[in-house]
Amino acid sequence: MRIIRDTFYVDPADKGAAVAIGNFDGVHLGHRAVIDVAAEAARRLEVPLGVMTFEPHPREFFAPDAPPFRLMNAAARAHRLEKLGVRKLYEVPFNAALAALSPRDFAANVIVERLALAHVVVGEDFCFGKGRRGTADDLARFGAEMGFGVSVAPMVDLGQGDISSTAIRTALSEGRPRDAAAMLGHWYRIEGAVIRGDQRGRDLGFPTANMSIAGLHPPQFGVYAVKVDVLDGPHAGSYDGAASIGVRPTFGENVPNCETYLFDFKGDLYGATLSVALVEYLRPELKFDGLAPLIAQMTADCDRAREILADVG
Repeated sequence: MRIIRDTFYVDPADKGAAVAIGNFDGVHLGHRAVIDVAAEAARRLEVPLGVMTFEPHPREFFAPDAPPFRLMNAAARAHRLEKLGVRKLYEVPFNAALAALSPRDFAANVIVERLALAHVVVGEDFCFGKGRRGTADDLARFGAEMGFGVSVAPMVDLGQGDISSTAIRTALSEGRPRDAAAMLGHWYRIEGAVIRGDQRGRDLGFPTANMSIAGLHPPQFGVYAVKVDVLDGPHAGSYDGAASIGVRPTFGENVPNCETYLFDFKGDLYGATLSVALVEYLRPELKFDGLAPLIAQMTADCDRAREILADVG
């Protein structure tokens, strides 16, 4: 998959795709429906399948001090889109100039002039342009006028309301990763590089891989049964494990992070990229009076996680 970040100087080979447009935070089943329609258009027109998204997320641009809300960072989103067969990922820089474009100017300048898109697909609730004044109907009208095709994908629900990133965030905040997965169509994953921590886990007999969750919507703090993919390095592969997400209250005030213990693993993961899938919430984060009860609880957590993961493909 090609990631195109400079959308002013685009290689002619990267133009002319059939593209799904949106933020695609989480790449949930609703997003999949939009991408599936774009894939059909790409096959029909014999052009590459693409996705147009925005970096930073517009919500981050307009409210930089708001609490973290993203379900995925840009790299994790790109990995998920690549698995869906996307060949061109346009990460359009979202800045003041782009935000100031009228809906018509966005269609003319970005869709037609810069990217020469053959077809675009959006969801029913799609809004674009300055003040989010443009609608899916406006986009269809511009397409007929300017020479690109437009399809509008219907909303998707599971019989309990529309699927949305907001509903997924709520499920994660309430410690319901399986419900989040049902809406996503895949396990919710925290992805990033392994960073150096305080190395307490090693001293406790449970060496952990530490990852930042900065910028991400935090799941409910606590311990989870997890599936782990090591994406690069000499230990690349898939593992079962247990992860603790939170501030580690037994050891004072700390920045929230994700610490993952990989079962039956030996090796150095510093610098490797991990993708940690939350399968089941085991318990809330606790403060222990001493190391002995902490170690006993960690042992019990791992035993329970092994039992749960034995039944998960």
